[in-house]
Amino acid sequence: MAERTEANRPVNIDKDLLAILCCPDTKQDVTLADGSLIAKLNEALSRGQLKNKANKPITEPLDGGLIRSDRKILYPIREDIPVMLIEEGIPLEGLL
Repeated sequence: MAERTEANRPVNIDKDLLAILCCPDTKQDVTLADGSLIAKLNEALSRGQLKNKANKPITEPLDGGLIRSDRKILYPIREDIPVMLIEEGIPLEGLL
């Protein structure tokens, strides 16, 4: 795993890119998740309690995330790149 030298830096997503992104599963709009939600998810990750839709444990801390408009799924952002794969989505039920 790469060393994190810029811990807690803000995610830098182009506004035009954000405007065209949507959930690959439901096509719902996505918005940038706030820092408190990302911190909460990273805490769950550190306790080994965070899994993606494929039911695989998430092992790398989240830099940020895009949250689906129904607030049920979050797509991770790593190194300013949104990971918009259905199986990589993180179910938020029970975590909010």
